[in-house]
Amino acid sequence: MNSANPDQSRIVIASRESRLAMWQAEHVRGRLAELYPQRKVEILGMTTRGDQILDRPLSAIGGKGLFIKELEVAMHNGQADLAVHSMKDLPMDLPDGFVLGAISSRENPCDAFVCNRFADLDDLPAKAVIGTSSLRREASLRARYPELVIRSLRGNLDTRLRKLDAGEYDAIILAAAGLIRLGLAGRIASLLTPEQSLPAPGQGVLGIEVPAQRADLIALVAPLNDPAVARCVLAERAFSRALGGSCQIPLAAHAMLENGQLWLRGFVATPDGRQLLAGELRGAPEDSESVGRGLAQSLRDQGAGAILDQLSAGQ
Repeated sequence: MNSANPDQSRIVIASRESRLAMWQAEHVRGRLAELYPQRKVEILGMTTRGDQILDRPLSAIGGKGLFIKELEVAMHNGQADLAVHSMKDLPMDLPDGFVLGAISSRENPCDAFVCNRFADLDDLPAKAVIGTSSLRREASLRARYPELVIRSLRGNLDTRLRKLDAGEYDAIILAAAGLIRLGLAGRIASLLTPEQSLPAPGQGVLGIEVPAQRADLIALVAPLNDPAVARCVLAERAFSRALGGSCQIPLAAHAMLENGQLWLRGFVATPDGRQLLAGELRGAPEDSESVGRGLAQSLRDQGAGAILDQLSAGQ
């Protein structure tokens, strides 16, 4: 199979090989198999550089793009037709030659407090150790719970849970969506409210990436797109993009449709949580990207540029 002469009898999905990534790929495979029963839908499992380097924080080794480069190479070389990603792991700007073909419906977007001894984040004693791999979560925690100790936590979902159970951490923060999708909702002690921990752009949503020149694939995956969710995610990503969003920037953005309007909340912060600028903006759903850019400009007007300069100087 190659992109110039695609095999019309099958569809190949590139995916990371973690249990959650494979669940996501299987979910999309099932949807496509229902839509196109005449075509064989296969999954090409791959190990990415982001999966291989587990001894350093993600922000220190190049960011979330490390989880998708190999998948894009497979599509470029004709080994795969499309790739399934967690939208929160997808860089804000895709490489030339690739587009988002569909944005899925949204699972619960909240962060989850996972702990074996305490029911809620507010119940943790001073000096309790919390694990997270996200600068966004770290900034939120440090801003609101300065008495807690935050330590880096890498690895796939099962590895993180194992480290918690082994006593390396008192609690860990994970995306609720991943736990729910893998049938592990019972591990969630409580869900963090957006006020406690505003979600990452695209959290709880799957994105389907396809080669830009493959109009046939873009049409193929179009039925998997959720227009309402897509507008929210596009606003979140536009906000992040306008502020240079990456793994090196503690940044959150979450949008929802409410009373016919798109309501976007966002923040940018320093990792220590001492500087955190937050805001919100409402607008027409069809103007989602403008809403995202508008909120970013509002934070810049409040002084976000100084935070971003500080982060850039520290890299």
